[in-house]
Amino acid sequence: MAAATTPDLTVRLTNVPTIKNAPLPAEGNGSFSNLHLGALVLGVPWFVKRSLPLINRGGFYTYWFLVLVLGVPITVAYWTVMSTYGPRRNEKIAFPGRPIDEYIDIKDEELKRQYGDGKKIPMQVFHDAYFEGKIDFKGDVLDVMEFRHDWASFQFTPELFKYVFTRLIPEVIVHSQSQDEEQVRGHYDRGDDFYSWFLGPRMIYTSGIVQDINTEETLEQLQDNKLALVCEKLDLKPTDKLLDIGCGWGTLVAFAAKNYGCDATGVTLGRNQTKFGNDRIAKNGVPESQARILCMDYRDIPKQTYSKIVSLEMAEHVGIRRYNSYLRDVYELLDDDGIFVLQVAGFRPSWQYEDLNWGLFMNKYIFPGADASCSLGWVIGRLEGAGFEIKNVDVAGVHYSATIWRWYKNWVSNREKVVEKYGERWYRIWVFFLAYSTIISRQGSASVFQITMHKNLNAFHRIEGVPKHTSLKTFPEKPLRYLNSLLPEELRADSSFVYLALLSAISSVRDEFLYRTRGM
Repeated sequence: MAAATTPDLTVRLTNVPTIKNAPLPAEGNGSFSNLHLGALVLGVPWFVKRSLPLINRGGFYTYWFLVLVLGVPITVAYWTVMSTYGPRRNEKIAFPGRPIDEYIDIKDEELKRQYGDGKKIPMQVFHDAYFEGKIDFKGDVLDVMEFRHDWASFQFTPELFKYVFTRLIPEVIVHSQSQDEEQVRGHYDRGDDFYSWFLGPRMIYTSGIVQDINTEETLEQLQDNKLALVCEKLDLKPTDKLLDIGCGWGTLVAFAAKNYGCDATGVTLGRNQTKFGNDRIAKNGVPESQARILCMDYRDIPKQTYSKIVSLEMAEHVGIRRYNSYLRDVYELLDDDGIFVLQVAGFRPSWQYEDLNWGLFMNKYIFPGADASCSLGWVIGRLEGAGFEIKNVDVAGVHYSATIWRWYKNWVSNREKVVEKYGERWYRIWVFFLAYSTIISRQGSASVFQITMHKNLNAFHRIEGVPKHTSLKTFPEKPLRYLNSLLPEELRADSSFVYLALLSAISSVRDEFLYRTRGM
């Protein structure tokens, strides 16, 4: 790709080492008006009924029959028009206006005839063709994707509508336990090596946390920051029983058990993850009596209570239909004086059509069944409706961008290994996913919310939580760069770990003594 330029730039660009800085942070087509769509869905059937004498003889039921019959085609037509011709949110950044062949190499003759003359290619058409090897990027995938507004459009295509009405909506309605098991195991049991090639040694598939924007912290540092922060928000103590719902490869379970001395249980549907997590716990000298990973659905968790519960980016897989029942289950599993930390990915309510294109790509290719990625307001409403009181909310979308950028670089560096074992198609799907997600989470299209809460009961000891009202800006006293004791010796980042671990243990004993004496 030719050297990047951004003519008529009237917005300030960032220049920090911790993220991939955007060269063209342009706005796309804005979201449609629900009021306008509703007026069309209700108004067009009324107009049709009044215009056709034969139909107009029918009464109220005839009208609602027409609403049902015409509602889908009206919606399709409206979305198509608005996604194609709708105005940009603003035009403070002009597109470079380069030919499409400066960005991508179209190899398929039919696609060349359609888009070789400079016409922008719909993003869905592009990524499907790229996965099949019919199109290639001219340059680094992420660098070219930064200029996607100059060569791609985000109009709704027939293929997208087909997916929405024949796959997405039925899955949202059903969302059975067997469906969840099939989708999760099909995704996470692909192979531990597949995931290690971008997740690195921590094997954590959730957002890390940036501590210093002026340095390029490693992926491992970002994840260590997150592990320590979550444990501090939970205010973990040796007497706690911790439940991690959707624990993945069990890294947080091992970390919490070893560093905070609590009893920890992780639950996942992934068979490979279960074995990996239990092996990691054993390698770190934590006995099975203290920590374990169980392979089961969250609906099958034994009915006992836990003093602390955490769920990091698992709730998206629960589905919109079952979200309320999931939160009620968590409520019943939590002690009356317990703490729950939920980290969940979501979208902005004031979305753009690009956001919908990306979300449908993610649902089809990356996280099938994860339809409960919603706005922060929607999530908070469900949590409060389930009986929780919100203590703290952190919006960490840009932290996710920093994390995924490091995943992207890991994946690209392991290209030969991926292609040799899993083939070119899987490499292409994942490199596109990681490149695009780096951008999407940086620009606010998608985000991640870290929410700390407890039961909204009169008797809850709220005052005791004040000293530990941890937020992203208020990092725990323990030096985060040294909180890596869950790993084998060869993966540890600093030789002074033993000394600091001793200080951590002394601090935990002190906290426990103060906690007990307060209750006397």
